Formats: sequence, C-alpha cells, structure tokens
Amino acid sequence: MNTIIAEVLRKLNRYKPRVLIGMCLILISHSNWADTLTTMPLRLTSDSISKIELQDWVYANKSDDIETLARLLQQPGNTWQKLNPKQPYKIGIENYWLSFSIFNPNDHLSRIIALDNPLLDSIKIYHMIDGDLVSTEIMGDTLAFKHRPLQSNIFLYPVQFKPGETHTFYIKIDSKGSIRLPLVLWSSNDLTQITETKNLFNGMQIGLLLAICLFSLFIALASTSYSYSYYSGYVLGLTLLTASLYGVSFRYLWPQWPFMQQYIFIIVIPLTLGCSLMFTEKVLQLKYHNLKMLYLCRIMAVLCFSLTVIMPFINYSSALYILAFVVLTICTILMAFSLIQAFGGQRNAPLYAIGRMGLMIGCIITGLIYIGLFTPDMSPQTPIMIGLTFEVLTMAAVLALRYNDERKAKFKIQQQALAQAQRLRETREEALRSEAENNEKLEQMVQERTLELEMTLRELNEANQKLTEQNTIDGLTGVKNRSAFDRRLIAEGRISRRQQSPMSLLMIDIDKFKDINDQYGHLTGDFTIQAIANTLSEYLKRPTDLVSRFGGEEFAIILPCTDKEGALLVAEKIRRSISELAVVHNGHTISMTVSIGVSEAIIDSDQHPLLLLEQADKALYQAKRSGRNKVCSYQLETDQI
Repeated sequence: MNTIIAEVLRKLNRYKPRVLIGMCLILISHSNWADTLTTMPLRLTSDSISKIELQDWVYANKSDDIETLARLLQQPGNTWQKLNPKQPYKIGIENYWLSFSIFNPNDHLSRIIALDNPLLDSIKIYHMIDGDLVSTEIMGDTLAFKHRPLQSNIFLYPVQFKPGETHTFYIKIDSKGSIRLPLVLWSSNDLTQITETKNLFNGMQIGLLLAICLFSLFIALASTSYSYSYYSGYVLGLTLLTASLYGVSFRYLWPQWPFMQQYIFIIVIPLTLGCSLMFTEKVLQLKYHNLKMLYLCRIMAVLCFSLTVIMPFINYSSALYILAFVVLTICTILMAFSLIQAFGGQRNAPLYAIGRMGLMIGCIITGLIYIGLFTPDMSPQTPIMIGLTFEVLTMAAVLALRYNDERKAKFKIQQQALAQAQRLRETREEALRSEAENNEKLEQMVQERTLELEMTLRELNEANQKLTEQNTIDGLTGVKNRSAFDRRLIAEGRISRRQQSPMSLLMIDIDKFKDINDQYGHLTGDFTIQAIANTLSEYLKRPTDLVSRFGGEEFAIILPCTDKEGALLVAEKIRRSISELAVVHNGHTISMTVSIGVSEAIIDSDQHPLLLLEQADKALYQAKRSGRNKVCSYQLETDQI
C-alpha cells in the first residue's frame, strides 16, 4: 500500500499545489484505495500545464480478441494493466485497447488529444462522459485524409470539457506497422506552435533532399552520368520515405488513395536500396578495383529490385521484418566495402565510409529505441532520419569530389595533348629551319653539293616518316596504337555524321590471356598477341578499315560504312579464325579464343563516337560474362544489365 501511495504522490508532484490537494481529497473520499488508484483519472483545471503526456494515466487491456466496446466493458478489472512507455515497440497488432480518464472539476476547457504516429492503420476512439457514450471517431491511414476530424499529419481529437464531467476514452488500435503510441493532451495554441515548428524542420529536411535529388537529376541528364542517375534515384526514394514517415505524402500526394500508404514503404525501400547499390558500384569504381565486390553489388541490386515485386504479396508485418533484415545486412556489407576500399587507398572510399557510418549509427539508435534498450526523449524515426540526411549530404560531397577528379584528369589529358602538339610544331619548325639553311647552302654551292643536298633531304624525310610511324604504330604488334585509334575514331565519326552512313566498332579481348602469361611466360604472351594482330589485319580488306591495339590484350577495329550485320559477320569470321589458330612458340602449341563486342550507329554528335566505344565495351563485357569465345552486339538490355 505504501508503494502505491508513493507512486501516486510522485505523479502528482508535477502539478500545482491546489491540484495536488484536490486530487488527494478525491482519494480520501473513496473507501477502496486500491481500486481508486488503478482507475484514477487525470484531474484537469485551467491551471494545468498546456502539454500533458498521458502515458501515466493510460491503461492497456491484456486481451487481444475483443473487437467491440460492449464486450470490452464486460471484462474484469484485472485484465487492464498500466501502459509501460518504455516497453519495446511492436510491429503489427490487432484489437489493442487503451483507456484513460480525465476529470474536469470547475472550468470550461478546450483541449486536443494528439496521437503522434501518422502510420497507424485504424484508430477507433470511443468518447464517454460520465459513463455515457457521446462520440465515436474512426481515423487511420486506411481511410481517406478528409475523414480526420482535424486536418493534420498526425491524429488529433478535439475535446470540450465542462465543469464536473469525467471523460473516459477507449481507443482501439489495429495496425500492420509499428505500434508507437505517444498520447499527449494539448491546448490548441501550444499544439499549433509546436506543430508549426515541427513542420518547419520536417519541410526543411524534405526540401533539402528534394533539392539534392533534382540537382543530381539535372546533372545526370546533362552529363549522361550513371553515378548521378543512381544517386538521384536513391535520394528520390529517401525523400518519399521521409515524407511518408512524417505523414506529408499522405496529406499532399495521395490523400484520396489510402492504399498507397499501405504499400509505399515495402515498395520504395527495396527500390532505394537497389539504387544505392548501383550508386556504390559507380562511385567506388568497383569495376576497376574489385570485381568480386562488383558482382556482389549487382546480385544484391537484383535481389532488391525483385523484392519490389514480391513484397506487396507478403504479409505486411512479415515484409517489414524482412526489409529490416535486408536493410541492415546491405548497409553492413556496403560499410565493409567502403572500409576495405578506403584502406586500399581508393580516393572516394573514406568519405563514402563516413556517410555510411552516420547512417549505420542512426539505424542502430533507432533499433535500440524500438527494442526498448534506449529511451531518449525523441521519436524513434529521428536518429535514422538524421543519419539518412547526413549520408545524403556526404554522398553529394563524394560525387562532387569525383566530378572534380574527372575534370582534372580531362584537363591533364588536354594539357598533355597540347604539349605533344607543341613538340610536333617545334619539330616541324626545326625541320623547316634546317631546310632553309640547306637551301641557302644549295644556292651557294648548287653545282658542288647537289647530290649531298638530295641525300640530306631524303634522310630528313625518312626521319619525319619514322617519327610519324613511331607516333601511330604499336611497337609490339605493328598495328596502329591507341593514339591513332582515338584520332581515327573522331575523324570517321565526323564522316559518318556528315554522310549519314553507319559506323561499326569491334572491341576484341583475348580470353584468359593471364593464364597464357602465367603458364608459358610473357614472351610467349607477346608472341600470341602478335599472331592475333596479324590475323586481324588479314580480315580487314578495305583501306578505310582500321585495326589497333587498344591496350594490353585488347584490340579495337573501326569499320566505316558498315552496318551491324556486316560488322557481326566480320567479327564472327575473326572469332572463328582465331579459335582455329594454333600458335607454336618454344615448342608449345597454344590455342586461343577471343570475345568480341560489336556496336553500330550513325553518328549524330561529337560525343557519339565515345558513346559508341563505350557500348562496344559493354557488349564485350556481355560476351565475357556469357561464357567467352562469343560475339555480342550492343543492345539496350546490355546497358541495363
């Protein structure tokens, strides 16, 4: 008994002395102390504080099979227990009943009961005054927004208190999502002020995310950058999720379509994860640094996009648990990827890891709040929302750094090209000066030095030819080098654009060339590269066709005025010829195969040849991924994969 009285006094200490004295008189007037304490109402006067958290007066019914108020009122008193605000949050519940009472002794008061969880499916409020049912209100995000008694992102129920009335409220809650029940009794003025402040911060966060999304989308459209495209999709998904968590989406985007509120999370979350994985692949450049991470990222992305289709057909509560596991697993894996790349010296990885760490910390704190191990004075969504915003800003910084690096790399290439052009100009000027000097000597000794002058000019011409050949010929294979290929690609692209004729590109890669080097040595590897270069040259009959060594064991072929069928025919002949070719070196007979990617288009811009080259490279990658020793042409599906 002493423990119960002490608990009551502890709760009463928060109110003014006159309220304390009045409530004590009520307790003394009852003969049964235990029953009075368990059903004691909140005593409300004009001097009461304007914000009263009702958890200390709320009781929950233990039963979960009561569907009507009449049946609930027949339950014995021992089926009710004090609501524990620190208990772990649940996901998915039915027939969950709450009850609390408010006594107004002598004032006319206007108050608003606020339930600050905009994601509850169904809320039925039974309002009784002095034991008589006076109102029944049904709310929830399964109903259109207009059915709410007060048009607000959260659920509000206005109450008018007259002197001497005891108001009892029974609330029945059904929801498939998170059951978080922050019940607060507000005065209308203070609720308006706190709502405006809260909406301001929520709007700032949503506006920031939306601004970053639109900015990234415009950059993606302008630069055709996949990194910015995936990042834009990722931020757009986060913006929708944030707006839905705050109830903004339901109020402004689909107020007449409650079914959207039921499926938005289980559809957008896996889509957002998929975009995040593809963005990670690009921003960490896994294609060039770690192929195993690249494959794992793509597998997880396919899984996420598949979950988008599967989740609407799964029980909502189960889907939330599955998505929580998937989100935590993928975030952990991406964190590990970023740390590995950061320790490996990848430039963008440290900042990326910091962003992921902020999101992870937010997820962990939110998880601890949900399971009841950590009970701060904040909404459970707040830490993860802060973590998401921090991560989005960090990723924007990562993209900015990468864009700056690419710009510097292009500028460096341009400077090198200008320096090379300057050297060539100086060489020509030197040659001209030498020729002028020789001409002067020739005029002076025309008869004596005619033969000598002709020999000098011949040697100079040969030197110029050798210099030109050295700049355009690959030293190992004798075919054109990468520099000659780049210049020829631009020139043929302009011809194709002017004449509106198709141009085809072939990207050729020796399958498992590393195994040849490892097994037979690098000299044998060089010999096989030479043999393949000779074979490629044999299949190019037209003088306008160009074969070049693209780099390492890769070759590239330009076929002007050639459509896709012609290019595929040439590629297949090359592939078949090389697969039948037996290279003998140092007593070893080496069989080889190649994978070939083909792209074809009529050039329509100065950047199109580079896009055509990228498409041929993607087709080559598809041929590699399909089992090697194949010819693949670029298709839209190749790009999507």
